[in-house]
Amino acid sequence: MALLIDTHTHIYDEAFEADFNDVTARAAEAGLTACILPAIDSTCHSRLLECADKMPGFLYPAAGLHPTSVGMDWESELQFVINESRRRRYYAIGEIGMDGYWSREFIREQAVVFEKQLELASQLDLPVIIHSRDSFDEIFEVLERCRHLNLRGVFHAFSGSIEIFRRIRKYGDFRIGIGGVVTYKNAHVAKTVIEAGLENIILETDSPWLTPVPFRGKRNEPAYVSLVADKLAEIFNTGRDEIAEITTANAVKLFNLQ
Repeated sequence: MALLIDTHTHIYDEAFEADFNDVTARAAEAGLTACILPAIDSTCHSRLLECADKMPGFLYPAAGLHPTSVGMDWESELQFVINESRRRRYYAIGEIGMDGYWSREFIREQAVVFEKQLELASQLDLPVIIHSRDSFDEIFEVLERCRHLNLRGVFHAFSGSIEIFRRIRKYGDFRIGIGGVVTYKNAHVAKTVIEAGLENIILETDSPWLTPVPFRGKRNEPAYVSLVADKLAEIFNTGRDEIAEITTANAVKLFNLQ
């Protein structure tokens, strides 16, 4: 069986509380060898670590402040990430970035928090997991200021054009995270995926959200990354084994996994 990695799952979310063991068992059965757990904020970080510590060598924690959690208390939340990132081993700084979709009230603070976390990742020599929703202009402004940081990472849930992808690559060694959206009818990202090439792609679910077809509308879970691999095999007109081999190697290298 070809081995897969889910590079973005919130398996510590309350949506998995009742059947966590079943979910991780199904992931293993589907050929998953690792999952990256991106952080959101201090309110759920202890849950993230509890999950990661249950399955070391399979669940790999990240530390970060999600842009939609940037609010009045952003300074204390940012300090939490800085302190936490130096307390134990993490495999990425994320999920970080900017989001203009849900609210633009703290968009300036989001930019500050994003830049500070990019600097932190550079200092710790860790990849970044970037969230970008209705915010590419603002993200590029920050990345322009951070060109000297020798960044690497992934643009999670990527849905942009090939032009956006090429611009991203000017700012560091970035991959694009492809998940359930690629299975949706009329998903424009399929065209971008082909032009970007498998060497620049890693797989993800963003579970419990963005569930792939045929389970769209239900809870997503890491095992469904196999459905993303199947769709990419169809798009690239190749076998799932090749998709798995290349994307897994990309993820192992990016996140420095054992």
